[in-house]
Amino acid sequence: MASDTATALPERSSERPARVANAPSAFDHSAEHRHGRLRLLSPITLRILAVNVLALALLAGGILFLGQYERGLIESELGVLRAQSRLLGVALAEGALDSRSEGQRELAVEPASRLVRRLAEPDGARIRLFAPDGRLIADSRKLLGPGGVIEIEPLTDPDGSGMVERLVNGAYNAIARLLPTPSRFPRYREAPVQRAEQYIEALRALGGDTSHAVRRLDNGMLVLSVATPVQDFKRVVGALMLSSKALHIHDSIRSVRLGIFAAFTVALAVTSLLSIYLASTIARPVRLLASAAERVRHGRGRQEEIPDLSDRQDEIGDLSAALREMTEALWQRMDAIERFAADVAHEIKNPLSSLRSAVETASRVRDPDQQKRLMSIILDDVQRLDRLISDISAASRLDAELSRANTGVVDIGRMLGALAEIHGMSDSPAESAKGVRISVHLGGTGPLTVVGVEDRLVQVFRNLIANAISFSPPGGEVVVNASRHGDRVIVRVEDSGPGIPPGKEESIFERFYSERPQGEKFGTHSGLGLSISRQIVAAHGGEVRAENRLGPENQVLGARFIVTLRAA
Repeated sequence: MASDTATALPERSSERPARVANAPSAFDHSAEHRHGRLRLLSPITLRILAVNVLALALLAGGILFLGQYERGLIESELGVLRAQSRLLGVALAEGALDSRSEGQRELAVEPASRLVRRLAEPDGARIRLFAPDGRLIADSRKLLGPGGVIEIEPLTDPDGSGMVERLVNGAYNAIARLLPTPSRFPRYREAPVQRAEQYIEALRALGGDTSHAVRRLDNGMLVLSVATPVQDFKRVVGALMLSSKALHIHDSIRSVRLGIFAAFTVALAVTSLLSIYLASTIARPVRLLASAAERVRHGRGRQEEIPDLSDRQDEIGDLSAALREMTEALWQRMDAIERFAADVAHEIKNPLSSLRSAVETASRVRDPDQQKRLMSIILDDVQRLDRLISDISAASRLDAELSRANTGVVDIGRMLGALAEIHGMSDSPAESAKGVRISVHLGGTGPLTVVGVEDRLVQVFRNLIANAISFSPPGGEVVVNASRHGDRVIVRVEDSGPGIPPGKEESIFERFYSERPQGEKFGTHSGLGLSISRQIVAAHGGEVRAENRLGPENQVLGARFIVTLRAA
């Protein structure tokens, strides 16, 4: 709610004692630390960065999983191994069978070993051949030599990569270990003495079915195995198991993941930079506003101002403008309070001085008539003080009362009619002697209703009508016109008095304005009525102004007060 000087506030006093500018204090240091001036990244920046990076990391992690892609590559590789195992099984059945006395053919160990070794050379896959009783007959990684069995272990290519590539590989391996495996493949175990029972696919092949298995080495590499029966016509004479490390599957997944990892790294860098930039456009101005508010709060003058960020055209710009307006309103309110206190002290000092002088004189005067006159002065001064203090009290708590009061729809036409009747029936003796008439005229289109506090609106129009009566000559008339124009209800209170002195149309709304009609007893009014009326009207979102009524030759016919309120 606006105060009673909100519409006619004084200029900022240049005589206001200034505080020591830029005086350091312990609080200022703690305020800077609390608002994050000493931090490299503000909490808002960290939160924005965390949210954006977390969303990007979750997306990248889901893509890096590649479970469906890996399963497709495994199925494709197993299909190739099945075709190869069938061809190798047919080749062994034709070239490694040896006839026995009973007329049945069995696998011969030495021819089978040579043939297995020869067949494994083109693609490097490991071939193992099991007898019907589960014994390992031949292994492409083992050869029979003069000194016994020779085991062949393929060597890995030497690592000729540079430092950057090794770093990338290390980072990739660390991330890959964190990713869950797409399926729970059993670990590959190889016993010193191998038998078909150790491999489920080999057992099924000895039973006449082609089967496969997928296992995982300790380093994460997959081992694919396909076992197919070696048959002499319909009789199973052995099981051929073809095993291969899924190097190209590993390389394909690695290539895809490295591409995703590279894209993720670029996206992470861009996201981080954009997040820091976005947060800086929010956090930095907010810190500036908070620090400025602290300086204004603990400053001793008006040297500190809220930064003007209204050019941003966003919420922070709106916040800056609101803080600047709030600070300006606070300074204006402080000026109004100081001026109000000075005016109150001045107005109270006058009757107190008169009262003191009368009391001191009465103690020395012996004449009864003089004592009666002095007592009459004392009584007038006491009544004046009482009236002044009551009006000051009402003006000081008006804002709080208006903020708590319940509003409703108020019929202005009915209110004005009731006020005219009340003045006609209960005029004071002075007003009755003047014989001033009051007439109310209602017009315009639409109901004359507003939303507000009825008691306070009654106070406004009662003050205006009483003020018009006091300035009207004996036998004069006060005319009240009320009409509605669009969304506004306009009330005009006109008198036939001497009018308003030139240039005083705004001054009369100031507190303790002292110019009163000739012949009125001094101290009858406190000078707060019009100021309180403007304060109430402003609190209702309206305005009140004053002007002179002019005749055909620009002669002053009286004063006119115009109140404009928002219609309900």
